[in-house]
Amino acid sequence: MPTKPTATLTNSVHHTQVRVRFGDTDPYGIVYFVSYFRYCHLAIEDFLRACGLPPEDTFKNVAEGFGLPIVEAWGRFRRPSRYGDLLRIDTRIEEFRPKALLFRFEFYPETGLDLLAEGTATLVAIGPDWRAKELPERIKAALAQGR
Repeated sequence: MPTKPTATLTNSVHHTQVRVRFGDTDPYGIVYFVSYFRYCHLAIEDFLRACGLPPEDTFKNVAEGFGLPIVEAWGRFRRPSRYGDLLRIDTRIEEFRPKALLFRFEFYPETGLDLLAEGTATLVAIGPDWRAKELPERIKAALAQGR
């Protein structure tokens, strides 16, 4: 059962802020590419919460017999981000399919519109047999507000 949303979506976009930590950077103090994918996962969790879907019940739900693994991720890194920077991640659902969701991410400095990085992540609904299945109706209904 969806919970009450904890944040709102603005024009179907959720905004997450993340501070670049020392451990997120390479030896030159630039954000290491893998860190962006961790940030994307954090942004998906925040997006789900904004739709009233607790991530701990949404990525894997044994009682309802479904999971939502990430099966594909893509990223493009346009400008460097550095240790200490505060980043804004704009997250939205780019594509909504019967069995899958495609999230889009855009990374910006705390203030401004200078695109630093962008990416996508595809999540597919699976059953206990690890085969693709329809997204549960409650998930569709809760995410409909994010479209």
